[in-house]
Amino acid sequence: MELQGIKQRFGIIGNDLALNRALDIAAQVAPTDISVLVIGESGVGKENIPQVIHALSARKHGPYIAVNCGAIPEGTIDSELFGHEKGSFTGANESRKGYFEVADKGTIFLDEVAELPLSTQVRLLRILESKEFMKVGSSKVQKTDVRVVAATNVNVAKAVKEGRFREDLYYRLNTVQINMPPLRERGNDILLLFRKFAADFAEKYNMPVIRLDDSGKQVLLTYRWPGNVRQLRNITEQVSIIEQQRDITGEILVKYLPDYKEDTHPAIVPAHQSGGNADFASEREILYKVLFDMKNDIAELKKEMKDLIGGNAAQMGDDDNAMYFQQEDYSPYVTIDDKPIMQSMHPKMDTLHHDNVIDTHVITHHDSLSLTESECNLIKKALEKHNGKRKAAAEELGISERTLYRKLKEYNIT
Repeated sequence: MELQGIKQRFGIIGNDLALNRALDIAAQVAPTDISVLVIGESGVGKENIPQVIHALSARKHGPYIAVNCGAIPEGTIDSELFGHEKGSFTGANESRKGYFEVADKGTIFLDEVAELPLSTQVRLLRILESKEFMKVGSSKVQKTDVRVVAATNVNVAKAVKEGRFREDLYYRLNTVQINMPPLRERGNDILLLFRKFAADFAEKYNMPVIRLDDSGKQVLLTYRWPGNVRQLRNITEQVSIIEQQRDITGEILVKYLPDYKEDTHPAIVPAHQSGGNADFASEREILYKVLFDMKNDIAELKKEMKDLIGGNAAQMGDDDNAMYFQQEDYSPYVTIDDKPIMQSMHPKMDTLHHDNVIDTHVITHHDSLSLTESECNLIKKALEKHNGKRKAAAEELGISERTLYRKLKEYNIT
């Protein structure tokens, strides 16, 4: 389905490149059963992504269940997700099915997944790996066929380092990551959303539509919007109800934005939305334009890599033995013989890098080696450098210890 059709179907307003990119990825992964992690600030509309994925998937006729993990008390979260047997705890007067059992053959959306207790994270990991779970108070293993889409406004990588989130679960959920942009970075989308909300509330409350003058538009575009789209909608509703005047000025709007500062920097307006003025087009918008305009055809990328490095790209498959050119802080290019090459956007990223820079030295100077051999050599060099200390070697390579252990076994490195 085309992006415009997706927006119309799900009531998504805006033309921002980062928003388009997020929807494009959602549409691409929908036909698969791959796990997806949606990242974004509170109020940006992360809940739209799992709805798009479910509706465009083969599971569209199955159940769709959205669960706010942060709103369920820690003492009952296991029972809510996995169910319980009668008498398993005080108040359990009868057996109950959990969300994962009810959502069988469908999709479950775990919002604020980083709020899950560690014990619940273990149960969730088991479902993702083997599709098995046990009800609270039961020793019987049950099966469920569920597609999991998770979302969070927390820096999960930081939570992993602090021990608040399991690293293995993070990599399981984060097979594909979709980033939802904050409202302040969406430029003229802010004005489009305001007009849509204003029309909706005028119809709902049977009153004339409010309109912004130039000063009002300037206030909207220069405000930081910490509450994002949710905050904009609430303020539009307040102004629609309270103000008798239908032409809204900046002076009026500021009364509803107590933390507004006149010296606030303008919201980022991509060049295509600013009448050709690229003053507000940041590097991020330029990057999104490059990424969105390019056809994300993995087969074509493999062919280009094969032509450039003499056939070694044939090793780039979909299994865990492959070496993928992608890093956590995504940069679209690596350099081989001083030529910029587009990186693979493959979701699996057992990436070997140094100080967040992809190490392509081995490809440049060892064309006769396969990528698998190159990866093996990098691991050996890192181990030698750190006198066999695996933790230090893993940090040097930019991978987890768990991944390093698997690679050691895979390449029979002692």
